[in-house]
Amino acid sequence: MSNDKDYNKVSVLVVGAGPAGLATAIQLKIEKPDIDVCVIEKSADLGNHTLSGAVLEAEPLHTLLDSAVPGWPDSDAAKDVLANVVDKDDVMFLLGKKLAFNISFTIEWARAFELGFGYMIHKGDYTVSISKLTKWMGRIAKDLGAEVLTGFAAQDIILDESSETAIGVKLVDQGLDKEGNKQPNFVEGEIINADFVVLAEGCDGLVTEKFVEKANLQRQSPQLYSVGVKELIKVSPEQYNKFTSGRVVHAMGYPIWTPIIGPAMFGGGIVYAGDQDHLSVGMIVGADWKYYDFNVQDALTNFKNHSFINQFIDGGTVVEAGAKMIPEGGYYAIPRDPETASIGKANVMILGDSAGFASMLKIKGLHNAIDSGMQAAKAIAETLAEPEKVAVKYTEMVEQSNIMEEMKLARKIRQTVTNFGPLQGMPLSVFGNLLPKFKVEKDCEAMTIARYRLKPDREFDKDTFTALAATQHREEEPSHLTILDSAICSTKCTPMFNSPCITFCPAGVYETVHDEVLPANPSNCLHCKTCQRKCPFDNIRWSVAEGGGGPRYKKM
Repeated sequence: MSNDKDYNKVSVLVVGAGPAGLATAIQLKIEKPDIDVCVIEKSADLGNHTLSGAVLEAEPLHTLLDSAVPGWPDSDAAKDVLANVVDKDDVMFLLGKKLAFNISFTIEWARAFELGFGYMIHKGDYTVSISKLTKWMGRIAKDLGAEVLTGFAAQDIILDESSETAIGVKLVDQGLDKEGNKQPNFVEGEIINADFVVLAEGCDGLVTEKFVEKANLQRQSPQLYSVGVKELIKVSPEQYNKFTSGRVVHAMGYPIWTPIIGPAMFGGGIVYAGDQDHLSVGMIVGADWKYYDFNVQDALTNFKNHSFINQFIDGGTVVEAGAKMIPEGGYYAIPRDPETASIGKANVMILGDSAGFASMLKIKGLHNAIDSGMQAAKAIAETLAEPEKVAVKYTEMVEQSNIMEEMKLARKIRQTVTNFGPLQGMPLSVFGNLLPKFKVEKDCEAMTIARYRLKPDREFDKDTFTALAATQHREEEPSHLTILDSAICSTKCTPMFNSPCITFCPAGVYETVHDEVLPANPSNCLHCKTCQRKCPFDNIRWSVAEGGGGPRYKKM
């Protein structure tokens, strides 16, 4: 499995080398230095598949590093990754293409009364590149003795049917051609056996969702998602200084609320300070949008062209771009064992975005991902002799942590907004926990024949966007995207909605070829999985590509 080791059995196997998985490895090597820990990651290098805004709440990371790296604040890595501390926190309401109103006072007011979105205060947090953060955490984990392996894509989890525990995880086969035939370089995906399995794959993890189904875990409410697209833009020193390195901007209103289309979609735009002379600009929209011709990238274009935003980025150069989904279903969408209420089962735990630990109170989840990794490590350390009890122990620790406090406080926010719409739902969400638990539909069920009326003057350049994500897949490998029933496309989806996957896929994967909608460009895929959750007929499935495939983010 690696250059210096070749084993197929480990004590602890972590699937996913993001902040949650790496926090598990780091904390566990602190708790039990002699235990063997292996972290596998499908991307070609650490940080290649991690993308976020990203605003990072400091406390969990500080707690982790204080134990792992003596004197870490003075290290070059810390000074690089954690260079930008938020000292100016603006919430803007954009009205039309030119007007902007600072409504931060409403957040401060809500905070004073400990209500809802009053917790969306970011002062003292960091604006970070999650790709660089992940690389740094990976180095720390390796220095402590954990095995961190990139280019290893997990395809499935293997359960012992008699004991309901996990035996291990199967890796994807390598070296098949497009038709699935074995090529001379074929390597069958091996099974890595483990006493403990930690699922930290990020949003909508493939192995996680297979485990949820196999282990019969239940959600009280469907997982809801938002789709985020982000560009890292190099601007002039004057523009960067005008924005300032300690500033974050969250914007509501235009272009997804307007007098013409009304308050139709949940979400908004972001602008964060990045490295010197770089600004992160993004758009996040709830995946329950109803417009069949809507594309989050179109909204990003309109957002960038708004006069308030444009003053900071006009003439700048986009140097990197990417897309991902965000789990926003909250407390009721956490998958649990119906018998024990554990977040996982037996010797398997689910962490971070895979569990859905994004805080809708704070519009961020990195801190909870890191915290959940620490709790998982502590649970393993306490149950070494009885791995089958770790999911219950982990859940106990999570329930007593800040993670679950936040999840419970925010447990009805997204559902309230989904049922009442952004205009009524946002104010009501302040008092959301006094309201009943609303039933919500899956994101894929929300699409209608309505059209989005704010299309930009120019069609968004998806080819350039994809190139800026530096996504790569072996051209001859089988497609990891499947349309389950092409007849549904031709007889239902295309006549009714004009093949919306072609529009909403941020990488231009889907095309009409000889009157048939196909994932014609799977090598473009950014692994955001929007297609799997937004196809109006739930007719697309995403599977894992060969190890090393996908985007290669450096500073996202």
